[in-house]
Amino acid sequence: MGLLSYTKKKSQKVTHYLCCCKLSIAKWNKDDKIPKEERKSKRRKTAKDNEVKKKNDEGNKPFFCLQKQSNKGEKKKRKRLLFGKKKASKLSMEQRRKKFKKFWRRRNKAQKKANLISLVKSISFKSDSGKQRFAAEEILRIGSENIAARVFTFRELATATRNFNPENLVGEGGFGRVYKGQLKSSNEIVAVKQLDRKGFQGNREFLVEVLMLSLLHHQNLVKLLGYCTDGDQRILVYDYMPMGSLEDHLFDLGPNGKALDWHTRMKIAAGAAKGLEYLHEIATPPVIYRDFKASNILLDENYNSKLSDFGLAKVGPMGDNSHVSTRVMGTYGYCAPEYALTGKLTKMSDIYSFGVVFLELITGRRAIDITRPKQEQHLINWAEPLFRDKRKFEAMVDPVLEGKYPMKGLYQAVAVAQMCLQEEATIRPLISDVVTALEHLANPKNDDTNAPNL
Repeated sequence: MGLLSYTKKKSQKVTHYLCCCKLSIAKWNKDDKIPKEERKSKRRKTAKDNEVKKKNDEGNKPFFCLQKQSNKGEKKKRKRLLFGKKKASKLSMEQRRKKFKKFWRRRNKAQKKANLISLVKSISFKSDSGKQRFAAEEILRIGSENIAARVFTFRELATATRNFNPENLVGEGGFGRVYKGQLKSSNEIVAVKQLDRKGFQGNREFLVEVLMLSLLHHQNLVKLLGYCTDGDQRILVYDYMPMGSLEDHLFDLGPNGKALDWHTRMKIAAGAAKGLEYLHEIATPPVIYRDFKASNILLDENYNSKLSDFGLAKVGPMGDNSHVSTRVMGTYGYCAPEYALTGKLTKMSDIYSFGVVFLELITGRRAIDITRPKQEQHLINWAEPLFRDKRKFEAMVDPVLEGKYPMKGLYQAVAVAQMCLQEEATIRPLISDVVTALEHLANPKNDDTNAPNL
């Protein structure tokens, strides 16, 4: 029985094999009857149909798809970008074009900023003896397209200030004079600062200020509108500050002048501290202001502070450096003791100068006042013994306030000033902590609460 079953199965397999052979032979015979050219045409058509089908299949895939390919038996997987349907391709090309433009705009902006930073560093760290370099040449070298400020002609600014009429003079400093002017093209009121043309220092201050204010943008920094370098002229154009400087409201009050109240003084101090905070902790690279004083704090119509005059500013220490070594410059009475002695400039040097100005706001006294008795001429020396006794704090307050100030706020304000004026630089607070404390003191709602500890 087993033998018969095996024989039957074997015969079935042989029969199946013979049938397959017959079919193949029949197909070959049939193909042999078709002409050779027709067979080639048929094969080409089949290949073309397969290719079209493959493309259609790929067109239905997502636009960006990854296809694994093998190359001559290699197992290495390579990624290839396939384009799908025409509609998707067009859309994606537009998107890619936009991204490409955005990328280059961002890159060009970063490159321009890097150029300005490198130039600021080279000018900022260079000794004052390099008189062969002039500001106009430097600005032309880096290209006016790298500086956002507008370039004015001398004729435009002379017209705006009525030929620099003394009646338009609003301020005067060590580096030049400031005039009020009105631009003919836009009727905009501006402040025009004409630097002293004598000596290299004026040129250097001009260049540093143009470059610094092209890099630095903050609501508590004055805005540079433009500059002029016609011939030997060095002129800067700013937004006009209608309220003048802090010095005008604190020390030089006329008979009809209105004294600043307590909370306005705290608001001005908080705004100036925010400007320093931007320079020290937000700007890249950090900047040391180096000339913080009442005359450099400008006020708008709402008594918002704006730091001005960046001619002495220095690019701050970076990396492992703790200070910048430089020639001692600034205003006597505001310089930190360690900077005056060693020439080592740090962010803490600005904190000390801030402490001096803040003490001026509290007391209404100048940092140096030779019109007072000898023992009271130097503000810090006069205040030091009073710092040690809380009962004497009231004796420090500006008499024009007539006792209209919160007692708790006074104690806290004096404590902030005292911390900023520490002789040891490392003990002084960070400017961000000072900002937090002053924002608290500037708000009348907080008069009965304690300010955050420094």
